[in-house]
Amino acid sequence: MSQHSPHAPRALIAEDEPILAAALAHALQRLWPELDIVATCPNGVEALRQGLALQPDILFLDIKMPGKTGLEAAEELAEQWPDGIPFPHIVFVTAYDEYALAAFEQAAADYVLKPVNDTRLGKTVERLQQRLRGSSNGNGSATATAAPTAAPAPAATVQPMAPAAGSASDDNMALLLSQLQAMLPPAPRLQMIRAAVGNSVRMIALADVVYFEALDKYINVVCQDSEALIRTSLKELLPQLDPQQFWQIHRGTIVNASAIATAVRDEAGKLSLTLRQHPAQLRVSPLYAHLFRQM
Repeated sequence: MSQHSPHAPRALIAEDEPILAAALAHALQRLWPELDIVATCPNGVEALRQGLALQPDILFLDIKMPGKTGLEAAEELAEQWPDGIPFPHIVFVTAYDEYALAAFEQAAADYVLKPVNDTRLGKTVERLQQRLRGSSNGNGSATATAAPTAAPAPAATVQPMAPAAGSASDDNMALLLSQLQAMLPPAPRLQMIRAAVGNSVRMIALADVVYFEALDKYINVVCQDSEALIRTSLKELLPQLDPQQFWQIHRGTIVNASAIATAVRDEAGKLSLTLRQHPAQLRVSPLYAHLFRQM
């Protein structure tokens, strides 16, 4: 790594299979000798930790990894990424079939198919080099090129707000993740929440839910005048909810859009929501701030 120029592009590889990680690293060294591979991580948790610590220019993320998937690691990196620093270009490493690869093409996400193929990887390298040149010329991140389509806004008051620094990068990441999540098999829609309360099961209509909040291994189901715990994760719950009605606004929060009263940005640029019939104020991750821009 000391053999590389201080201005050489820097990359992180996250792949749980050591042989495949080594093959990808060796192929990159052949095709892009100037690239400095600063870390190779065996799982998504380590990819998150090292990504934040090293702040590379490029992330090669395996889709399926223990601890956190590549999608989860990318999402958490986007939420925790320091302001003012360009977000890395992402290349997903996948063994998905041709149907899924077509979805990757539509999602404007670059990918490397396992096992590594020099022809495909060479095209990826060319695109990355072009994007890095564009970023250095002040054109910003080119991870995605289209603006995300927000869900229809509820009847809420949205305070005028200027785009925060790095909002284009956040928009690109939000679009990318939403498109890739759409590749996953659809889950059946929930009609009711069944929450255990002592020896009984409380039936909660989804229309009565104000927001869902992740609490360790549980989810707190918050209604206007009551709360209940269910033993599941937001990751498992989200695909079962109507995305037009329930919006994820943070890694640990899903809100009923019809319950939102206002979206307000404070002096530090942080966005939060007030609710119609509940005193809670909910923090919005920069990754989801595009949902609350003025029409």
